[in-house]
Amino acid sequence: MVDLTGKVAVITGAASGIGLAGVEIFVEAGAQVVAADLQDEKGEALVARFGADKLAYCHCDVTNPSDLEALMQSAVDTFGGLDILWNNAGSGGTPGGVEELDIAGYDFTMDLLLKSVFVGTHFAVPHMKARGGGSIVNTSSISAVCAGYAPIAYSVAKKGVAHYSKLAAAELAKYQIRVNSILPGFIATSIFGASLGFDRTQADQMAEMVAQNGGAMQPIGRVGAGADIANMAAYLSSDTAGFVTGGEFLVDGGMTVGPRHSWDESDAGPLLDALGITPEQAEQMAEMVKAQQQG
Repeated sequence: MVDLTGKVAVITGAASGIGLAGVEIFVEAGAQVVAADLQDEKGEALVARFGADKLAYCHCDVTNPSDLEALMQSAVDTFGGLDILWNNAGSGGTPGGVEELDIAGYDFTMDLLLKSVFVGTHFAVPHMKARGGGSIVNTSSISAVCAGYAPIAYSVAKKGVAHYSKLAAAELAKYQIRVNSILPGFIATSIFGASLGFDRTQADQMAEMVAQNGGAMQPIGRVGAGADIANMAAYLSSDTAGFVTGGEFLVDGGMTVGPRHSWDESDAGPLLDALGITPEQAEQMAEMVKAQQQG
């Protein structure tokens, strides 16, 4: 467990999923947390759970710059300063490919996933400078590095988040403000159900289904949990990571190590696919050749 004692953190999208795991881990590590979200009932429940001395809830629409400005100020007003910002809020974005994508939906996705990261950072920096430094963590995605994992608008926004984090890291290093991005893989959260149009209750139930059935998709053999991402965020936010900035950190259970045949022996791979044979047939053919050579 990293040590965040004495640090004040703002986490957006904090009432559920990865953000909620972040709240739990950051508070346990000793931080005072301002949890930002639109789910007021869940947010107030967090205050009751952890206590007002450890956590404050702030209703915040991250697509509204005024809300983000007020959010950063609330950390100062409530806990005396701002040391950590985790720009985590988001959704699956607007679906559709190049031809089908709704332009207004594209703009909304960029506002939610990319512009909010820029704006949140913009308003956090003066408060961090006043503290002599800080850490900013931005949630990107494996869709930033590979096609096929998410809709195009979401993927483009998340690529922007990763690159923006590098640019901001370069610019803000002189203030001892570190900036890094995390690229989660397949994490069991409600984002999948929400992307399909389900309400929050149904989306939460779908997250359980993903957790139970999605392990076969990745080398590590299980679906990621919110805590897997939150633990990385906590590390990057801690003084232990004081020499770490401008990084893109894959936390994906190995999904991006290579094509499936590189880690799954039951997958034929491109060569066998080209020959039109299965791994079992290839093994039988090899045994036949071996027998002939021995005969």
